Amino acid sequence: MEKLLGNKVAIVTGASRGIGKAIVLKLGNEGARVAFNYSSDDKSASEVIKELDELKYEYLVFKGSVADLTFVRSMIEEVKKKWQRIDILVNNAGIIRDKPLLMLSEKDWDDVLTVNLKGPFYFTKYIISTMIAQKSGSIVNISSLTGLFGRESQANYGAAKAGLIGFTKCLARELGRYNIRVNAIACGLIDTRMTKQLPREISQELIKLIPLGRIGKPEEVANTLLFLVSDLASYITGAVINLTGGQYM
Repeated sequence: MEKLLGNKVAIVTGASRGIGKAIVLKLGNEGARVAFNYSSDDKSASEVIKELDELKYEYLVFKGSVADLTFVRSMIEEVKKKWQRIDILVNNAGIIRDKPLLMLSEKDWDDVLTVNLKGPFYFTKYIISTMIAQKSGSIVNISSLTGLFGRESQANYGAAKAGLIGFTKCLARELGRYNIRVNAIACGLIDTRMTKQLPREISQELIKLIPLGRIGKPEEVANTLLFLVSDLASYITGAVINLTGGQYM
């Protein structure tokens, strides 16, 4: 059976676990050659690499921060040198520093805005010239319910994720003439290491707010993303897909 992404080249940021890992495996399963980065978690990255090797997917892996412009440009150049093109960019890397605003330091603010918003700016800026030359490309930014709905103690995270949605819509208008599509996925509560750290009573209260009555799975994010980057979504750009189990309507 023909793969949805046969011979396409994808870059996924922040993919050593959780949503990023699920995306890398999903894109590889559909025939894409995938490059991904991680910043520090060698153990988790090695597990992803092991799975990719077992599945015999084509991949490249890089260790470095999306906030480091020198690293970003080097990674992009290595991918182009290896595969001569870039068809898909997934801006997934993100961090949290949750605190009430009165307790939020300038560093907490800067760290979150730099990784969650400047990182996508770096990757997108230095990839789009390749996509423009190809006259094709698909970019998906992983945003959050917090950027749409708000959540206490997440002013920095919410600002970054709301900014990512604005970034998405502006670029969709700017790049459409080159047949480059730009979309976002606003994730609600997803079963990742981050949500597993929530106290049970808090997670149970959050689940009560979800009409579908459960936490989402990383694979469900990956499935949605696969649709957006494939030709099945060839007339979709500037969209924000609310993957929240109905929590946001």
